[in-house]
Amino acid sequence: MAKKTCLLAFIMSALVAAAALIPGVEARVAKGKAVAKPAETVQGVKPEECYQCHEVIQDLHKGGKHARVNCVNCHSGLAKHLADPGPDTRPETDVSWEACGKCHENQYRTFMKEAYHRPGRDEKSQLTGRAPNPFWDKLMMGHGFTKEHNTTRSHNQMLVDQYVVDRAFGGRFQGKKGWNYLLETGKAWDVLKDMYPESNEQKTFIRQSAAAANPVCLQCKTQDNILKWGYMGDPAKGAEWSRKSNVVEFARSSQYGLNCFYCHDPHAAKPRIVRDGLIDALTRADGDTLWHKDPKHTNFKVIDMGLRGFNRKIAILEKYDTKLQCGQCHVEYTCNPGYDLKNPDTSKYSVTMDDRRTNHFPYKDVLQLYDHYVNKVGFLDFKHGLTGGLLWKAQHPETETYYDSIHSKAGVGCDDCHMPKIREKNGKVFTSHFAVTPRVQLKETCLACHKQWTEEQARYSMDSVKAHIRGKMRKAEFWLSALIDAIVEAKKAGVSAEAVKEAQDQHLKAHILWEFWTAENSDGFHNPDMAKESLMKSAQEAFDGIKLIDDAMAPKAASAAPTATCSTRYARRFGRIKSPASACLRPMRGLKSPSWAGPTRASLLLSINSSGATA
Repeated sequence: MAKKTCLLAFIMSALVAAAALIPGVEARVAKGKAVAKPAETVQGVKPEECYQCHEVIQDLHKGGKHARVNCVNCHSGLAKHLADPGPDTRPETDVSWEACGKCHENQYRTFMKEAYHRPGRDEKSQLTGRAPNPFWDKLMMGHGFTKEHNTTRSHNQMLVDQYVVDRAFGGRFQGKKGWNYLLETGKAWDVLKDMYPESNEQKTFIRQSAAAANPVCLQCKTQDNILKWGYMGDPAKGAEWSRKSNVVEFARSSQYGLNCFYCHDPHAAKPRIVRDGLIDALTRADGDTLWHKDPKHTNFKVIDMGLRGFNRKIAILEKYDTKLQCGQCHVEYTCNPGYDLKNPDTSKYSVTMDDRRTNHFPYKDVLQLYDHYVNKVGFLDFKHGLTGGLLWKAQHPETETYYDSIHSKAGVGCDDCHMPKIREKNGKVFTSHFAVTPRVQLKETCLACHKQWTEEQARYSMDSVKAHIRGKMRKAEFWLSALIDAIVEAKKAGVSAEAVKEAQDQHLKAHILWEFWTAENSDGFHNPDMAKESLMKSAQEAFDGIKLIDDAMAPKAASAAPTATCSTRYARRFGRIKSPASACLRPMRGLKSPSWAGPTRASLLLSINSSGATA
């Protein structure tokens, strides 16, 4: 009797396990919970029939962990397509989170988890933020990010947040339930509504907003249209969408933020990357990225998936590597029109979405970016509203920051701190897909390695590093602001165009070395040594720019006030003095002084020296 009972239990468990592979039975995932539900019966297909045309898929599918998962699990309309193959009968592909969540329930449940440790729509320009005003709006004047630049929320909300941010679609998209959209989870168009459905024009609808979004910037937020987008977004016959597409229509066609198949190949169940800009960077002939210079880099195989008549690529990785997978989005790249540095006319964009430079990944650290964009690519993003000089705009460069850090060299991946392995009550271990700061889960992250620490000590360590780097950011902002004022004053005074241009170039150098860290979302914690070096260099570049302006204006200043012993012009700009004598301060050690400071130094040199004593 016992043997019969055991045999019956074995048979029943085998049937339950096989149910996931039998068409007609699926798991419905709702609100983070998997609920068994009989699905509409769908006749399975013989994968071999699909392989006859899809040879690339055969190589991926047969050799991977999903080999026993039938095509109907992710594709609908297969019977019709098999009976009459062609574009008109092309199957629909399920790009939803739930498509994977049917089987990968724990990963789905944690992915859909909300992060409540900080507010939604928390602007970085607040006084307590990463890039506080009044400097932020002044230093970035002329760019859409001055309209709204927020800290991050959960991955599942990234598309919704991109649609509603004031800089992207000009206020077109709003929550169906007003501000309660912040508490809702689901597809974008279950949560949001288009306030102007009668118009396809990308423009501003509310005051103090911008309409800066385009199809390339949305590639970081969603891959719903991966099968309809050609390599690099190049316009191609058969590709519904491209870099030049109407972004409003593109947005309306997209529902899911950060699809699972960014990082996981659905056929082979192997790690991969799909962002064409990154694949392009890693396969550039000059081989000058961080990956190329890394002797331990993860290898990959680029596969052309262009069966639909246009070029489309993915890259299968030899192993999971978050520096590449997270580096698809947490990375600096250009995703917008801008200015060709060989074109002297800056009255309008000289680089439009026709140009591949509007979908470009440098994949380099901050210290290499000036040379990359100025001398190699010849592209800059925007024109400053006060100086008229061309500047660069950063995009969330966490990967390049982290690449050569102490933690990275020790073998710590992004997932170790942001998506750690979790042990369930039944003892099963899985990778959490709740991507969030380690502060929220210190036991599973920091304390897993730093076992001697308490949670309080872990927070103290993080906060101390971040506070120090924020202090360096504030100093860099001070000097950048001073340089902007100097350039404006020089232009008004009729200083030569050559001198102004040289100072604007110093402004660009200082700007890159500072603004990188306002876009990077760790306050330098991912690589504090690089952050400190970059920000101190930013201050020096700005300082040198001020000196250039002062040297150019010296003859005018001498003729206007020949008896002055130090520069009252700069001192008065900051409201520091009533007479020249009170402006004379000692310099910071290690910081080269501009000529106008002379042996007595002017107030622009900061009010303290390197030892902290008042000068």
